[in-house]
Amino acid sequence: MPKRFRLTRRFPIAMTEDGYRRLKTFAHEAGLDEGEAVSFIFENYSSVIHHDNLTHRLRLFNSELDARKK
Repeated sequence: MPKRFRLTRRFPIAMTEDGYRRLKTFAHEAGLDEGEAVSFIFENYSSVIHHDNLTHRLRLFNSELDARKK
């Protein structure tokens, strides 16, 4: 039996413009709203994320983070 889709948490988040544009594009392509798209990604995290790429991209993001905040 499929799980009922209930939004149990709402929280404010900060996103970069590039990240938000990509989220909107992904959600539109998948036929979801932004909240559903985020839920999908995190519910299926281990099957949609390539661990080696994630580690590399996370290092790059963290190395640029201070400069992006200024």
